[in-house]
Amino acid sequence: MKICVYCGSKNGNKAAYIDAAERLGTSLAKKRIGLVYGGGNTGLMGKISSAVLESGGEVIGVIPGTLFKREIPGPKLNEVRVVNNIHERKSMMMALSDGFIAMPGGLGTFEEFFEVINWSQLTLHNKPYGLLNICNFFGKLIELLDHIANEGFLNPIHKREIYITDDPEHLISKIAQHRT
Repeated sequence: MKICVYCGSKNGNKAAYIDAAERLGTSLAKKRIGLVYGGGNTGLMGKISSAVLESGGEVIGVIPGTLFKREIPGPKLNEVRVVNNIHERKSMMMALSDGFIAMPGGLGTFEEFFEVINWSQLTLHNKPYGLLNICNFFGKLIELLDHIANEGFLNPIHKREIYITDDPEHLISKIAQHRT
């Protein structure tokens, strides 16, 4: 099994974000679940990939050639797939993964996670997805999703399908159980 993790290429302003990335990475490796991610070696992306590798796990980085100099891949990744552009990156990450987790991050993280939800709505996949809601980072997003559903623009089932927790181990378990 492989889980794609979307997260920031920066560390954020709270040590709890780094701690969560490291705990998530260690937990993935211990459960023998591979990591698929954007390939970068900075920020939370670098923290989670390092934690997986240090715990003996497998990491696949997917990076567009155009970003190769800005998002330098981690030096010890098991595999780096270089693609032509962001669209190919997202498609490949989707194809390689059995589930998806979004951690705190910027606009790219949100865009990628929303695409996962949208593709689920369109029945292009039936893979599980969740938010690692560290320090209630996604609290306003959760409120927005409720508002969108209440206004009739989102089927409430797609909101309910999002696993939401602040516990990395619990989120991995929910996603892994979904697959069985």
